[in-house]
Amino acid sequence: MNYSRICYLVILSFLVSSSIIAEDIKVNNDNTKFNIYSGIFDFSDSGKKSTLIGFQHQNTDLNKDTFLGNLSPITGFMFTTDSATYLYTGVQAQYSLGRLNIIPSFTPGLYNMGDGKDLGHLLEFKSEVQISLNLFQNSQLGLSYNHLSNASLGDKNPGANSYMFNFLKTF
Repeated sequence: MNYSRICYLVILSFLVSSSIIAEDIKVNNDNTKFNIYSGIFDFSDSGKKSTLIGFQHQNTDLNKDTFLGNLSPITGFMFTTDSATYLYTGVQAQYSLGRLNIIPSFTPGLYNMGDGKDLGHLLEFKSEVQISLNLFQNSQLGLSYNHLSNASLGDKNPGANSYMFNFLKTF
């Protein structure tokens, strides 16, 4: 294991999140968004796929408009019916096309396999894209797809592909 590479990636993620918070904070009256989701973890591996449930928090007071779009930090966790867990923090962008929202995100996190799939390392990276629709006031329904990978930090890097149904609520 290359611990200096892990430390570099963790520090880089922290700096990116901190720079979003530190400059040009966009204030919004509805400042807290929760995302509750459920789906299938590693649907492409019939031997290790399982149901997942997750929760994600976004404080929209920390949004920042950049050349990449509207960015904000997110934090969350998910667990599977095989007792695998993933605790993460990172950044997401949001692009709105009328009532349709396209939300890509990148979140490094800590993965514990429990009785589930061995992804090869404690540090895993989640890349996700979510498509949601504003259906109700301050509420969205969506569908998302993500990929978990350790970027070859471990001896093996099988990755996991998941899809989820999302309910997002702003308070």
